[in-house]
Amino acid sequence: MNFLAHLYLSKNNKNILIGNFIADAVKGNKYNNFPAEIKAGILLHRAIDNYTDKHPIVRKSKRRLHKRYKHYDGVIIDILYDHFLAKNWLNYSTIPLKTYAANTYSFLQNNIDIFPEKIKKILPYMIEYNWLVAYASIEGIEKILQGMNKRTKGISKMDMAIEDLNYHYKELELDFTTFFKSLEQFTEEKTTLLLLT
Repeated sequence: MNFLAHLYLSKNNKNILIGNFIADAVKGNKYNNFPAEIKAGILLHRAIDNYTDKHPIVRKSKRRLHKRYKHYDGVIIDILYDHFLAKNWLNYSTIPLKTYAANTYSFLQNNIDIFPEKIKKILPYMIEYNWLVAYASIEGIEKILQGMNKRTKGISKMDMAIEDLNYHYKELELDFTTFFKSLEQFTEEKTTLLLLT
């Protein structure tokens, strides 16, 4: 899953949210350098990614994409799934997405000192371009995919994935909706276990 889903799945635990947000920049067992709940958030992020990568519905979504993306198909689906979460946000949260995003940016900014350098560099761009809200529109997703393609120097061809989104829109949205129910349940159970250990 991508940023919005990971943040949302952290629910109301702010330390879990921090861990979930910074996890991709914490390699190997370096999670042990963080306090217990942030460590739990990092491990939760890894568990979510593992569960997602192996899930048959997610694999079906990847097969809907053009073969030109190769191993980037998982990254693309993560972004497209965040689009469906953002677009249908009020099905998942009573807090409007713009309010949620503003509150989350503020919280992350206030805790930036403990972030790995890579995340410290990403956060200002995330805030400036309001990624969490941008996910909700086709135009926003298109810009994000174009930005990701530039970062791979055009190798990923991710900018073309907007075509796949438009072509398979209903099928991908159904994939997401069905999968996300099971992911929420998995995450709730995993969070409970991680906080007990």
